Amino acid sequence: MTFKDQIARDLDNVFLNLDEFAEVHRIEGKRIPVVIDDDAFVKLKQGQILGMVEADLLIFAKVEDLPPEKAPGSLLNVDGRECIVNAWGSSNGLAEVALRQNRTA
Repeated sequence: MTFKDQIARDLDNVFLNLDEFAEVHRIEGKRIPVVIDDDAFVKLKQGQILGMVEADLLIFAKVEDLPPEKAPGSLLNVDGRECIVNAWGSSNGLAEVALRQNRTA
């Protein structure tokens, strides 16, 4: 098994396992396992991660479970709320999405 294979397996078996870290949330109407990272979120609020200071919510999910990557300023529906994408990145099949509340909706 390659390192990439092991990472992909760990996404399902550990990080996005509903009995371990993940919770089911509705993203764009689709129920998927998501991890909300409170530790990284605290760093965002303190401005320690450049470019993401405006985030209200930081989520992690499998790239294949999410809609195609959205540009900053785009809307993403999370649990029935329209949120504004602040930053969206991915690595090894895992997407990290920083969102802020849509104050006009």
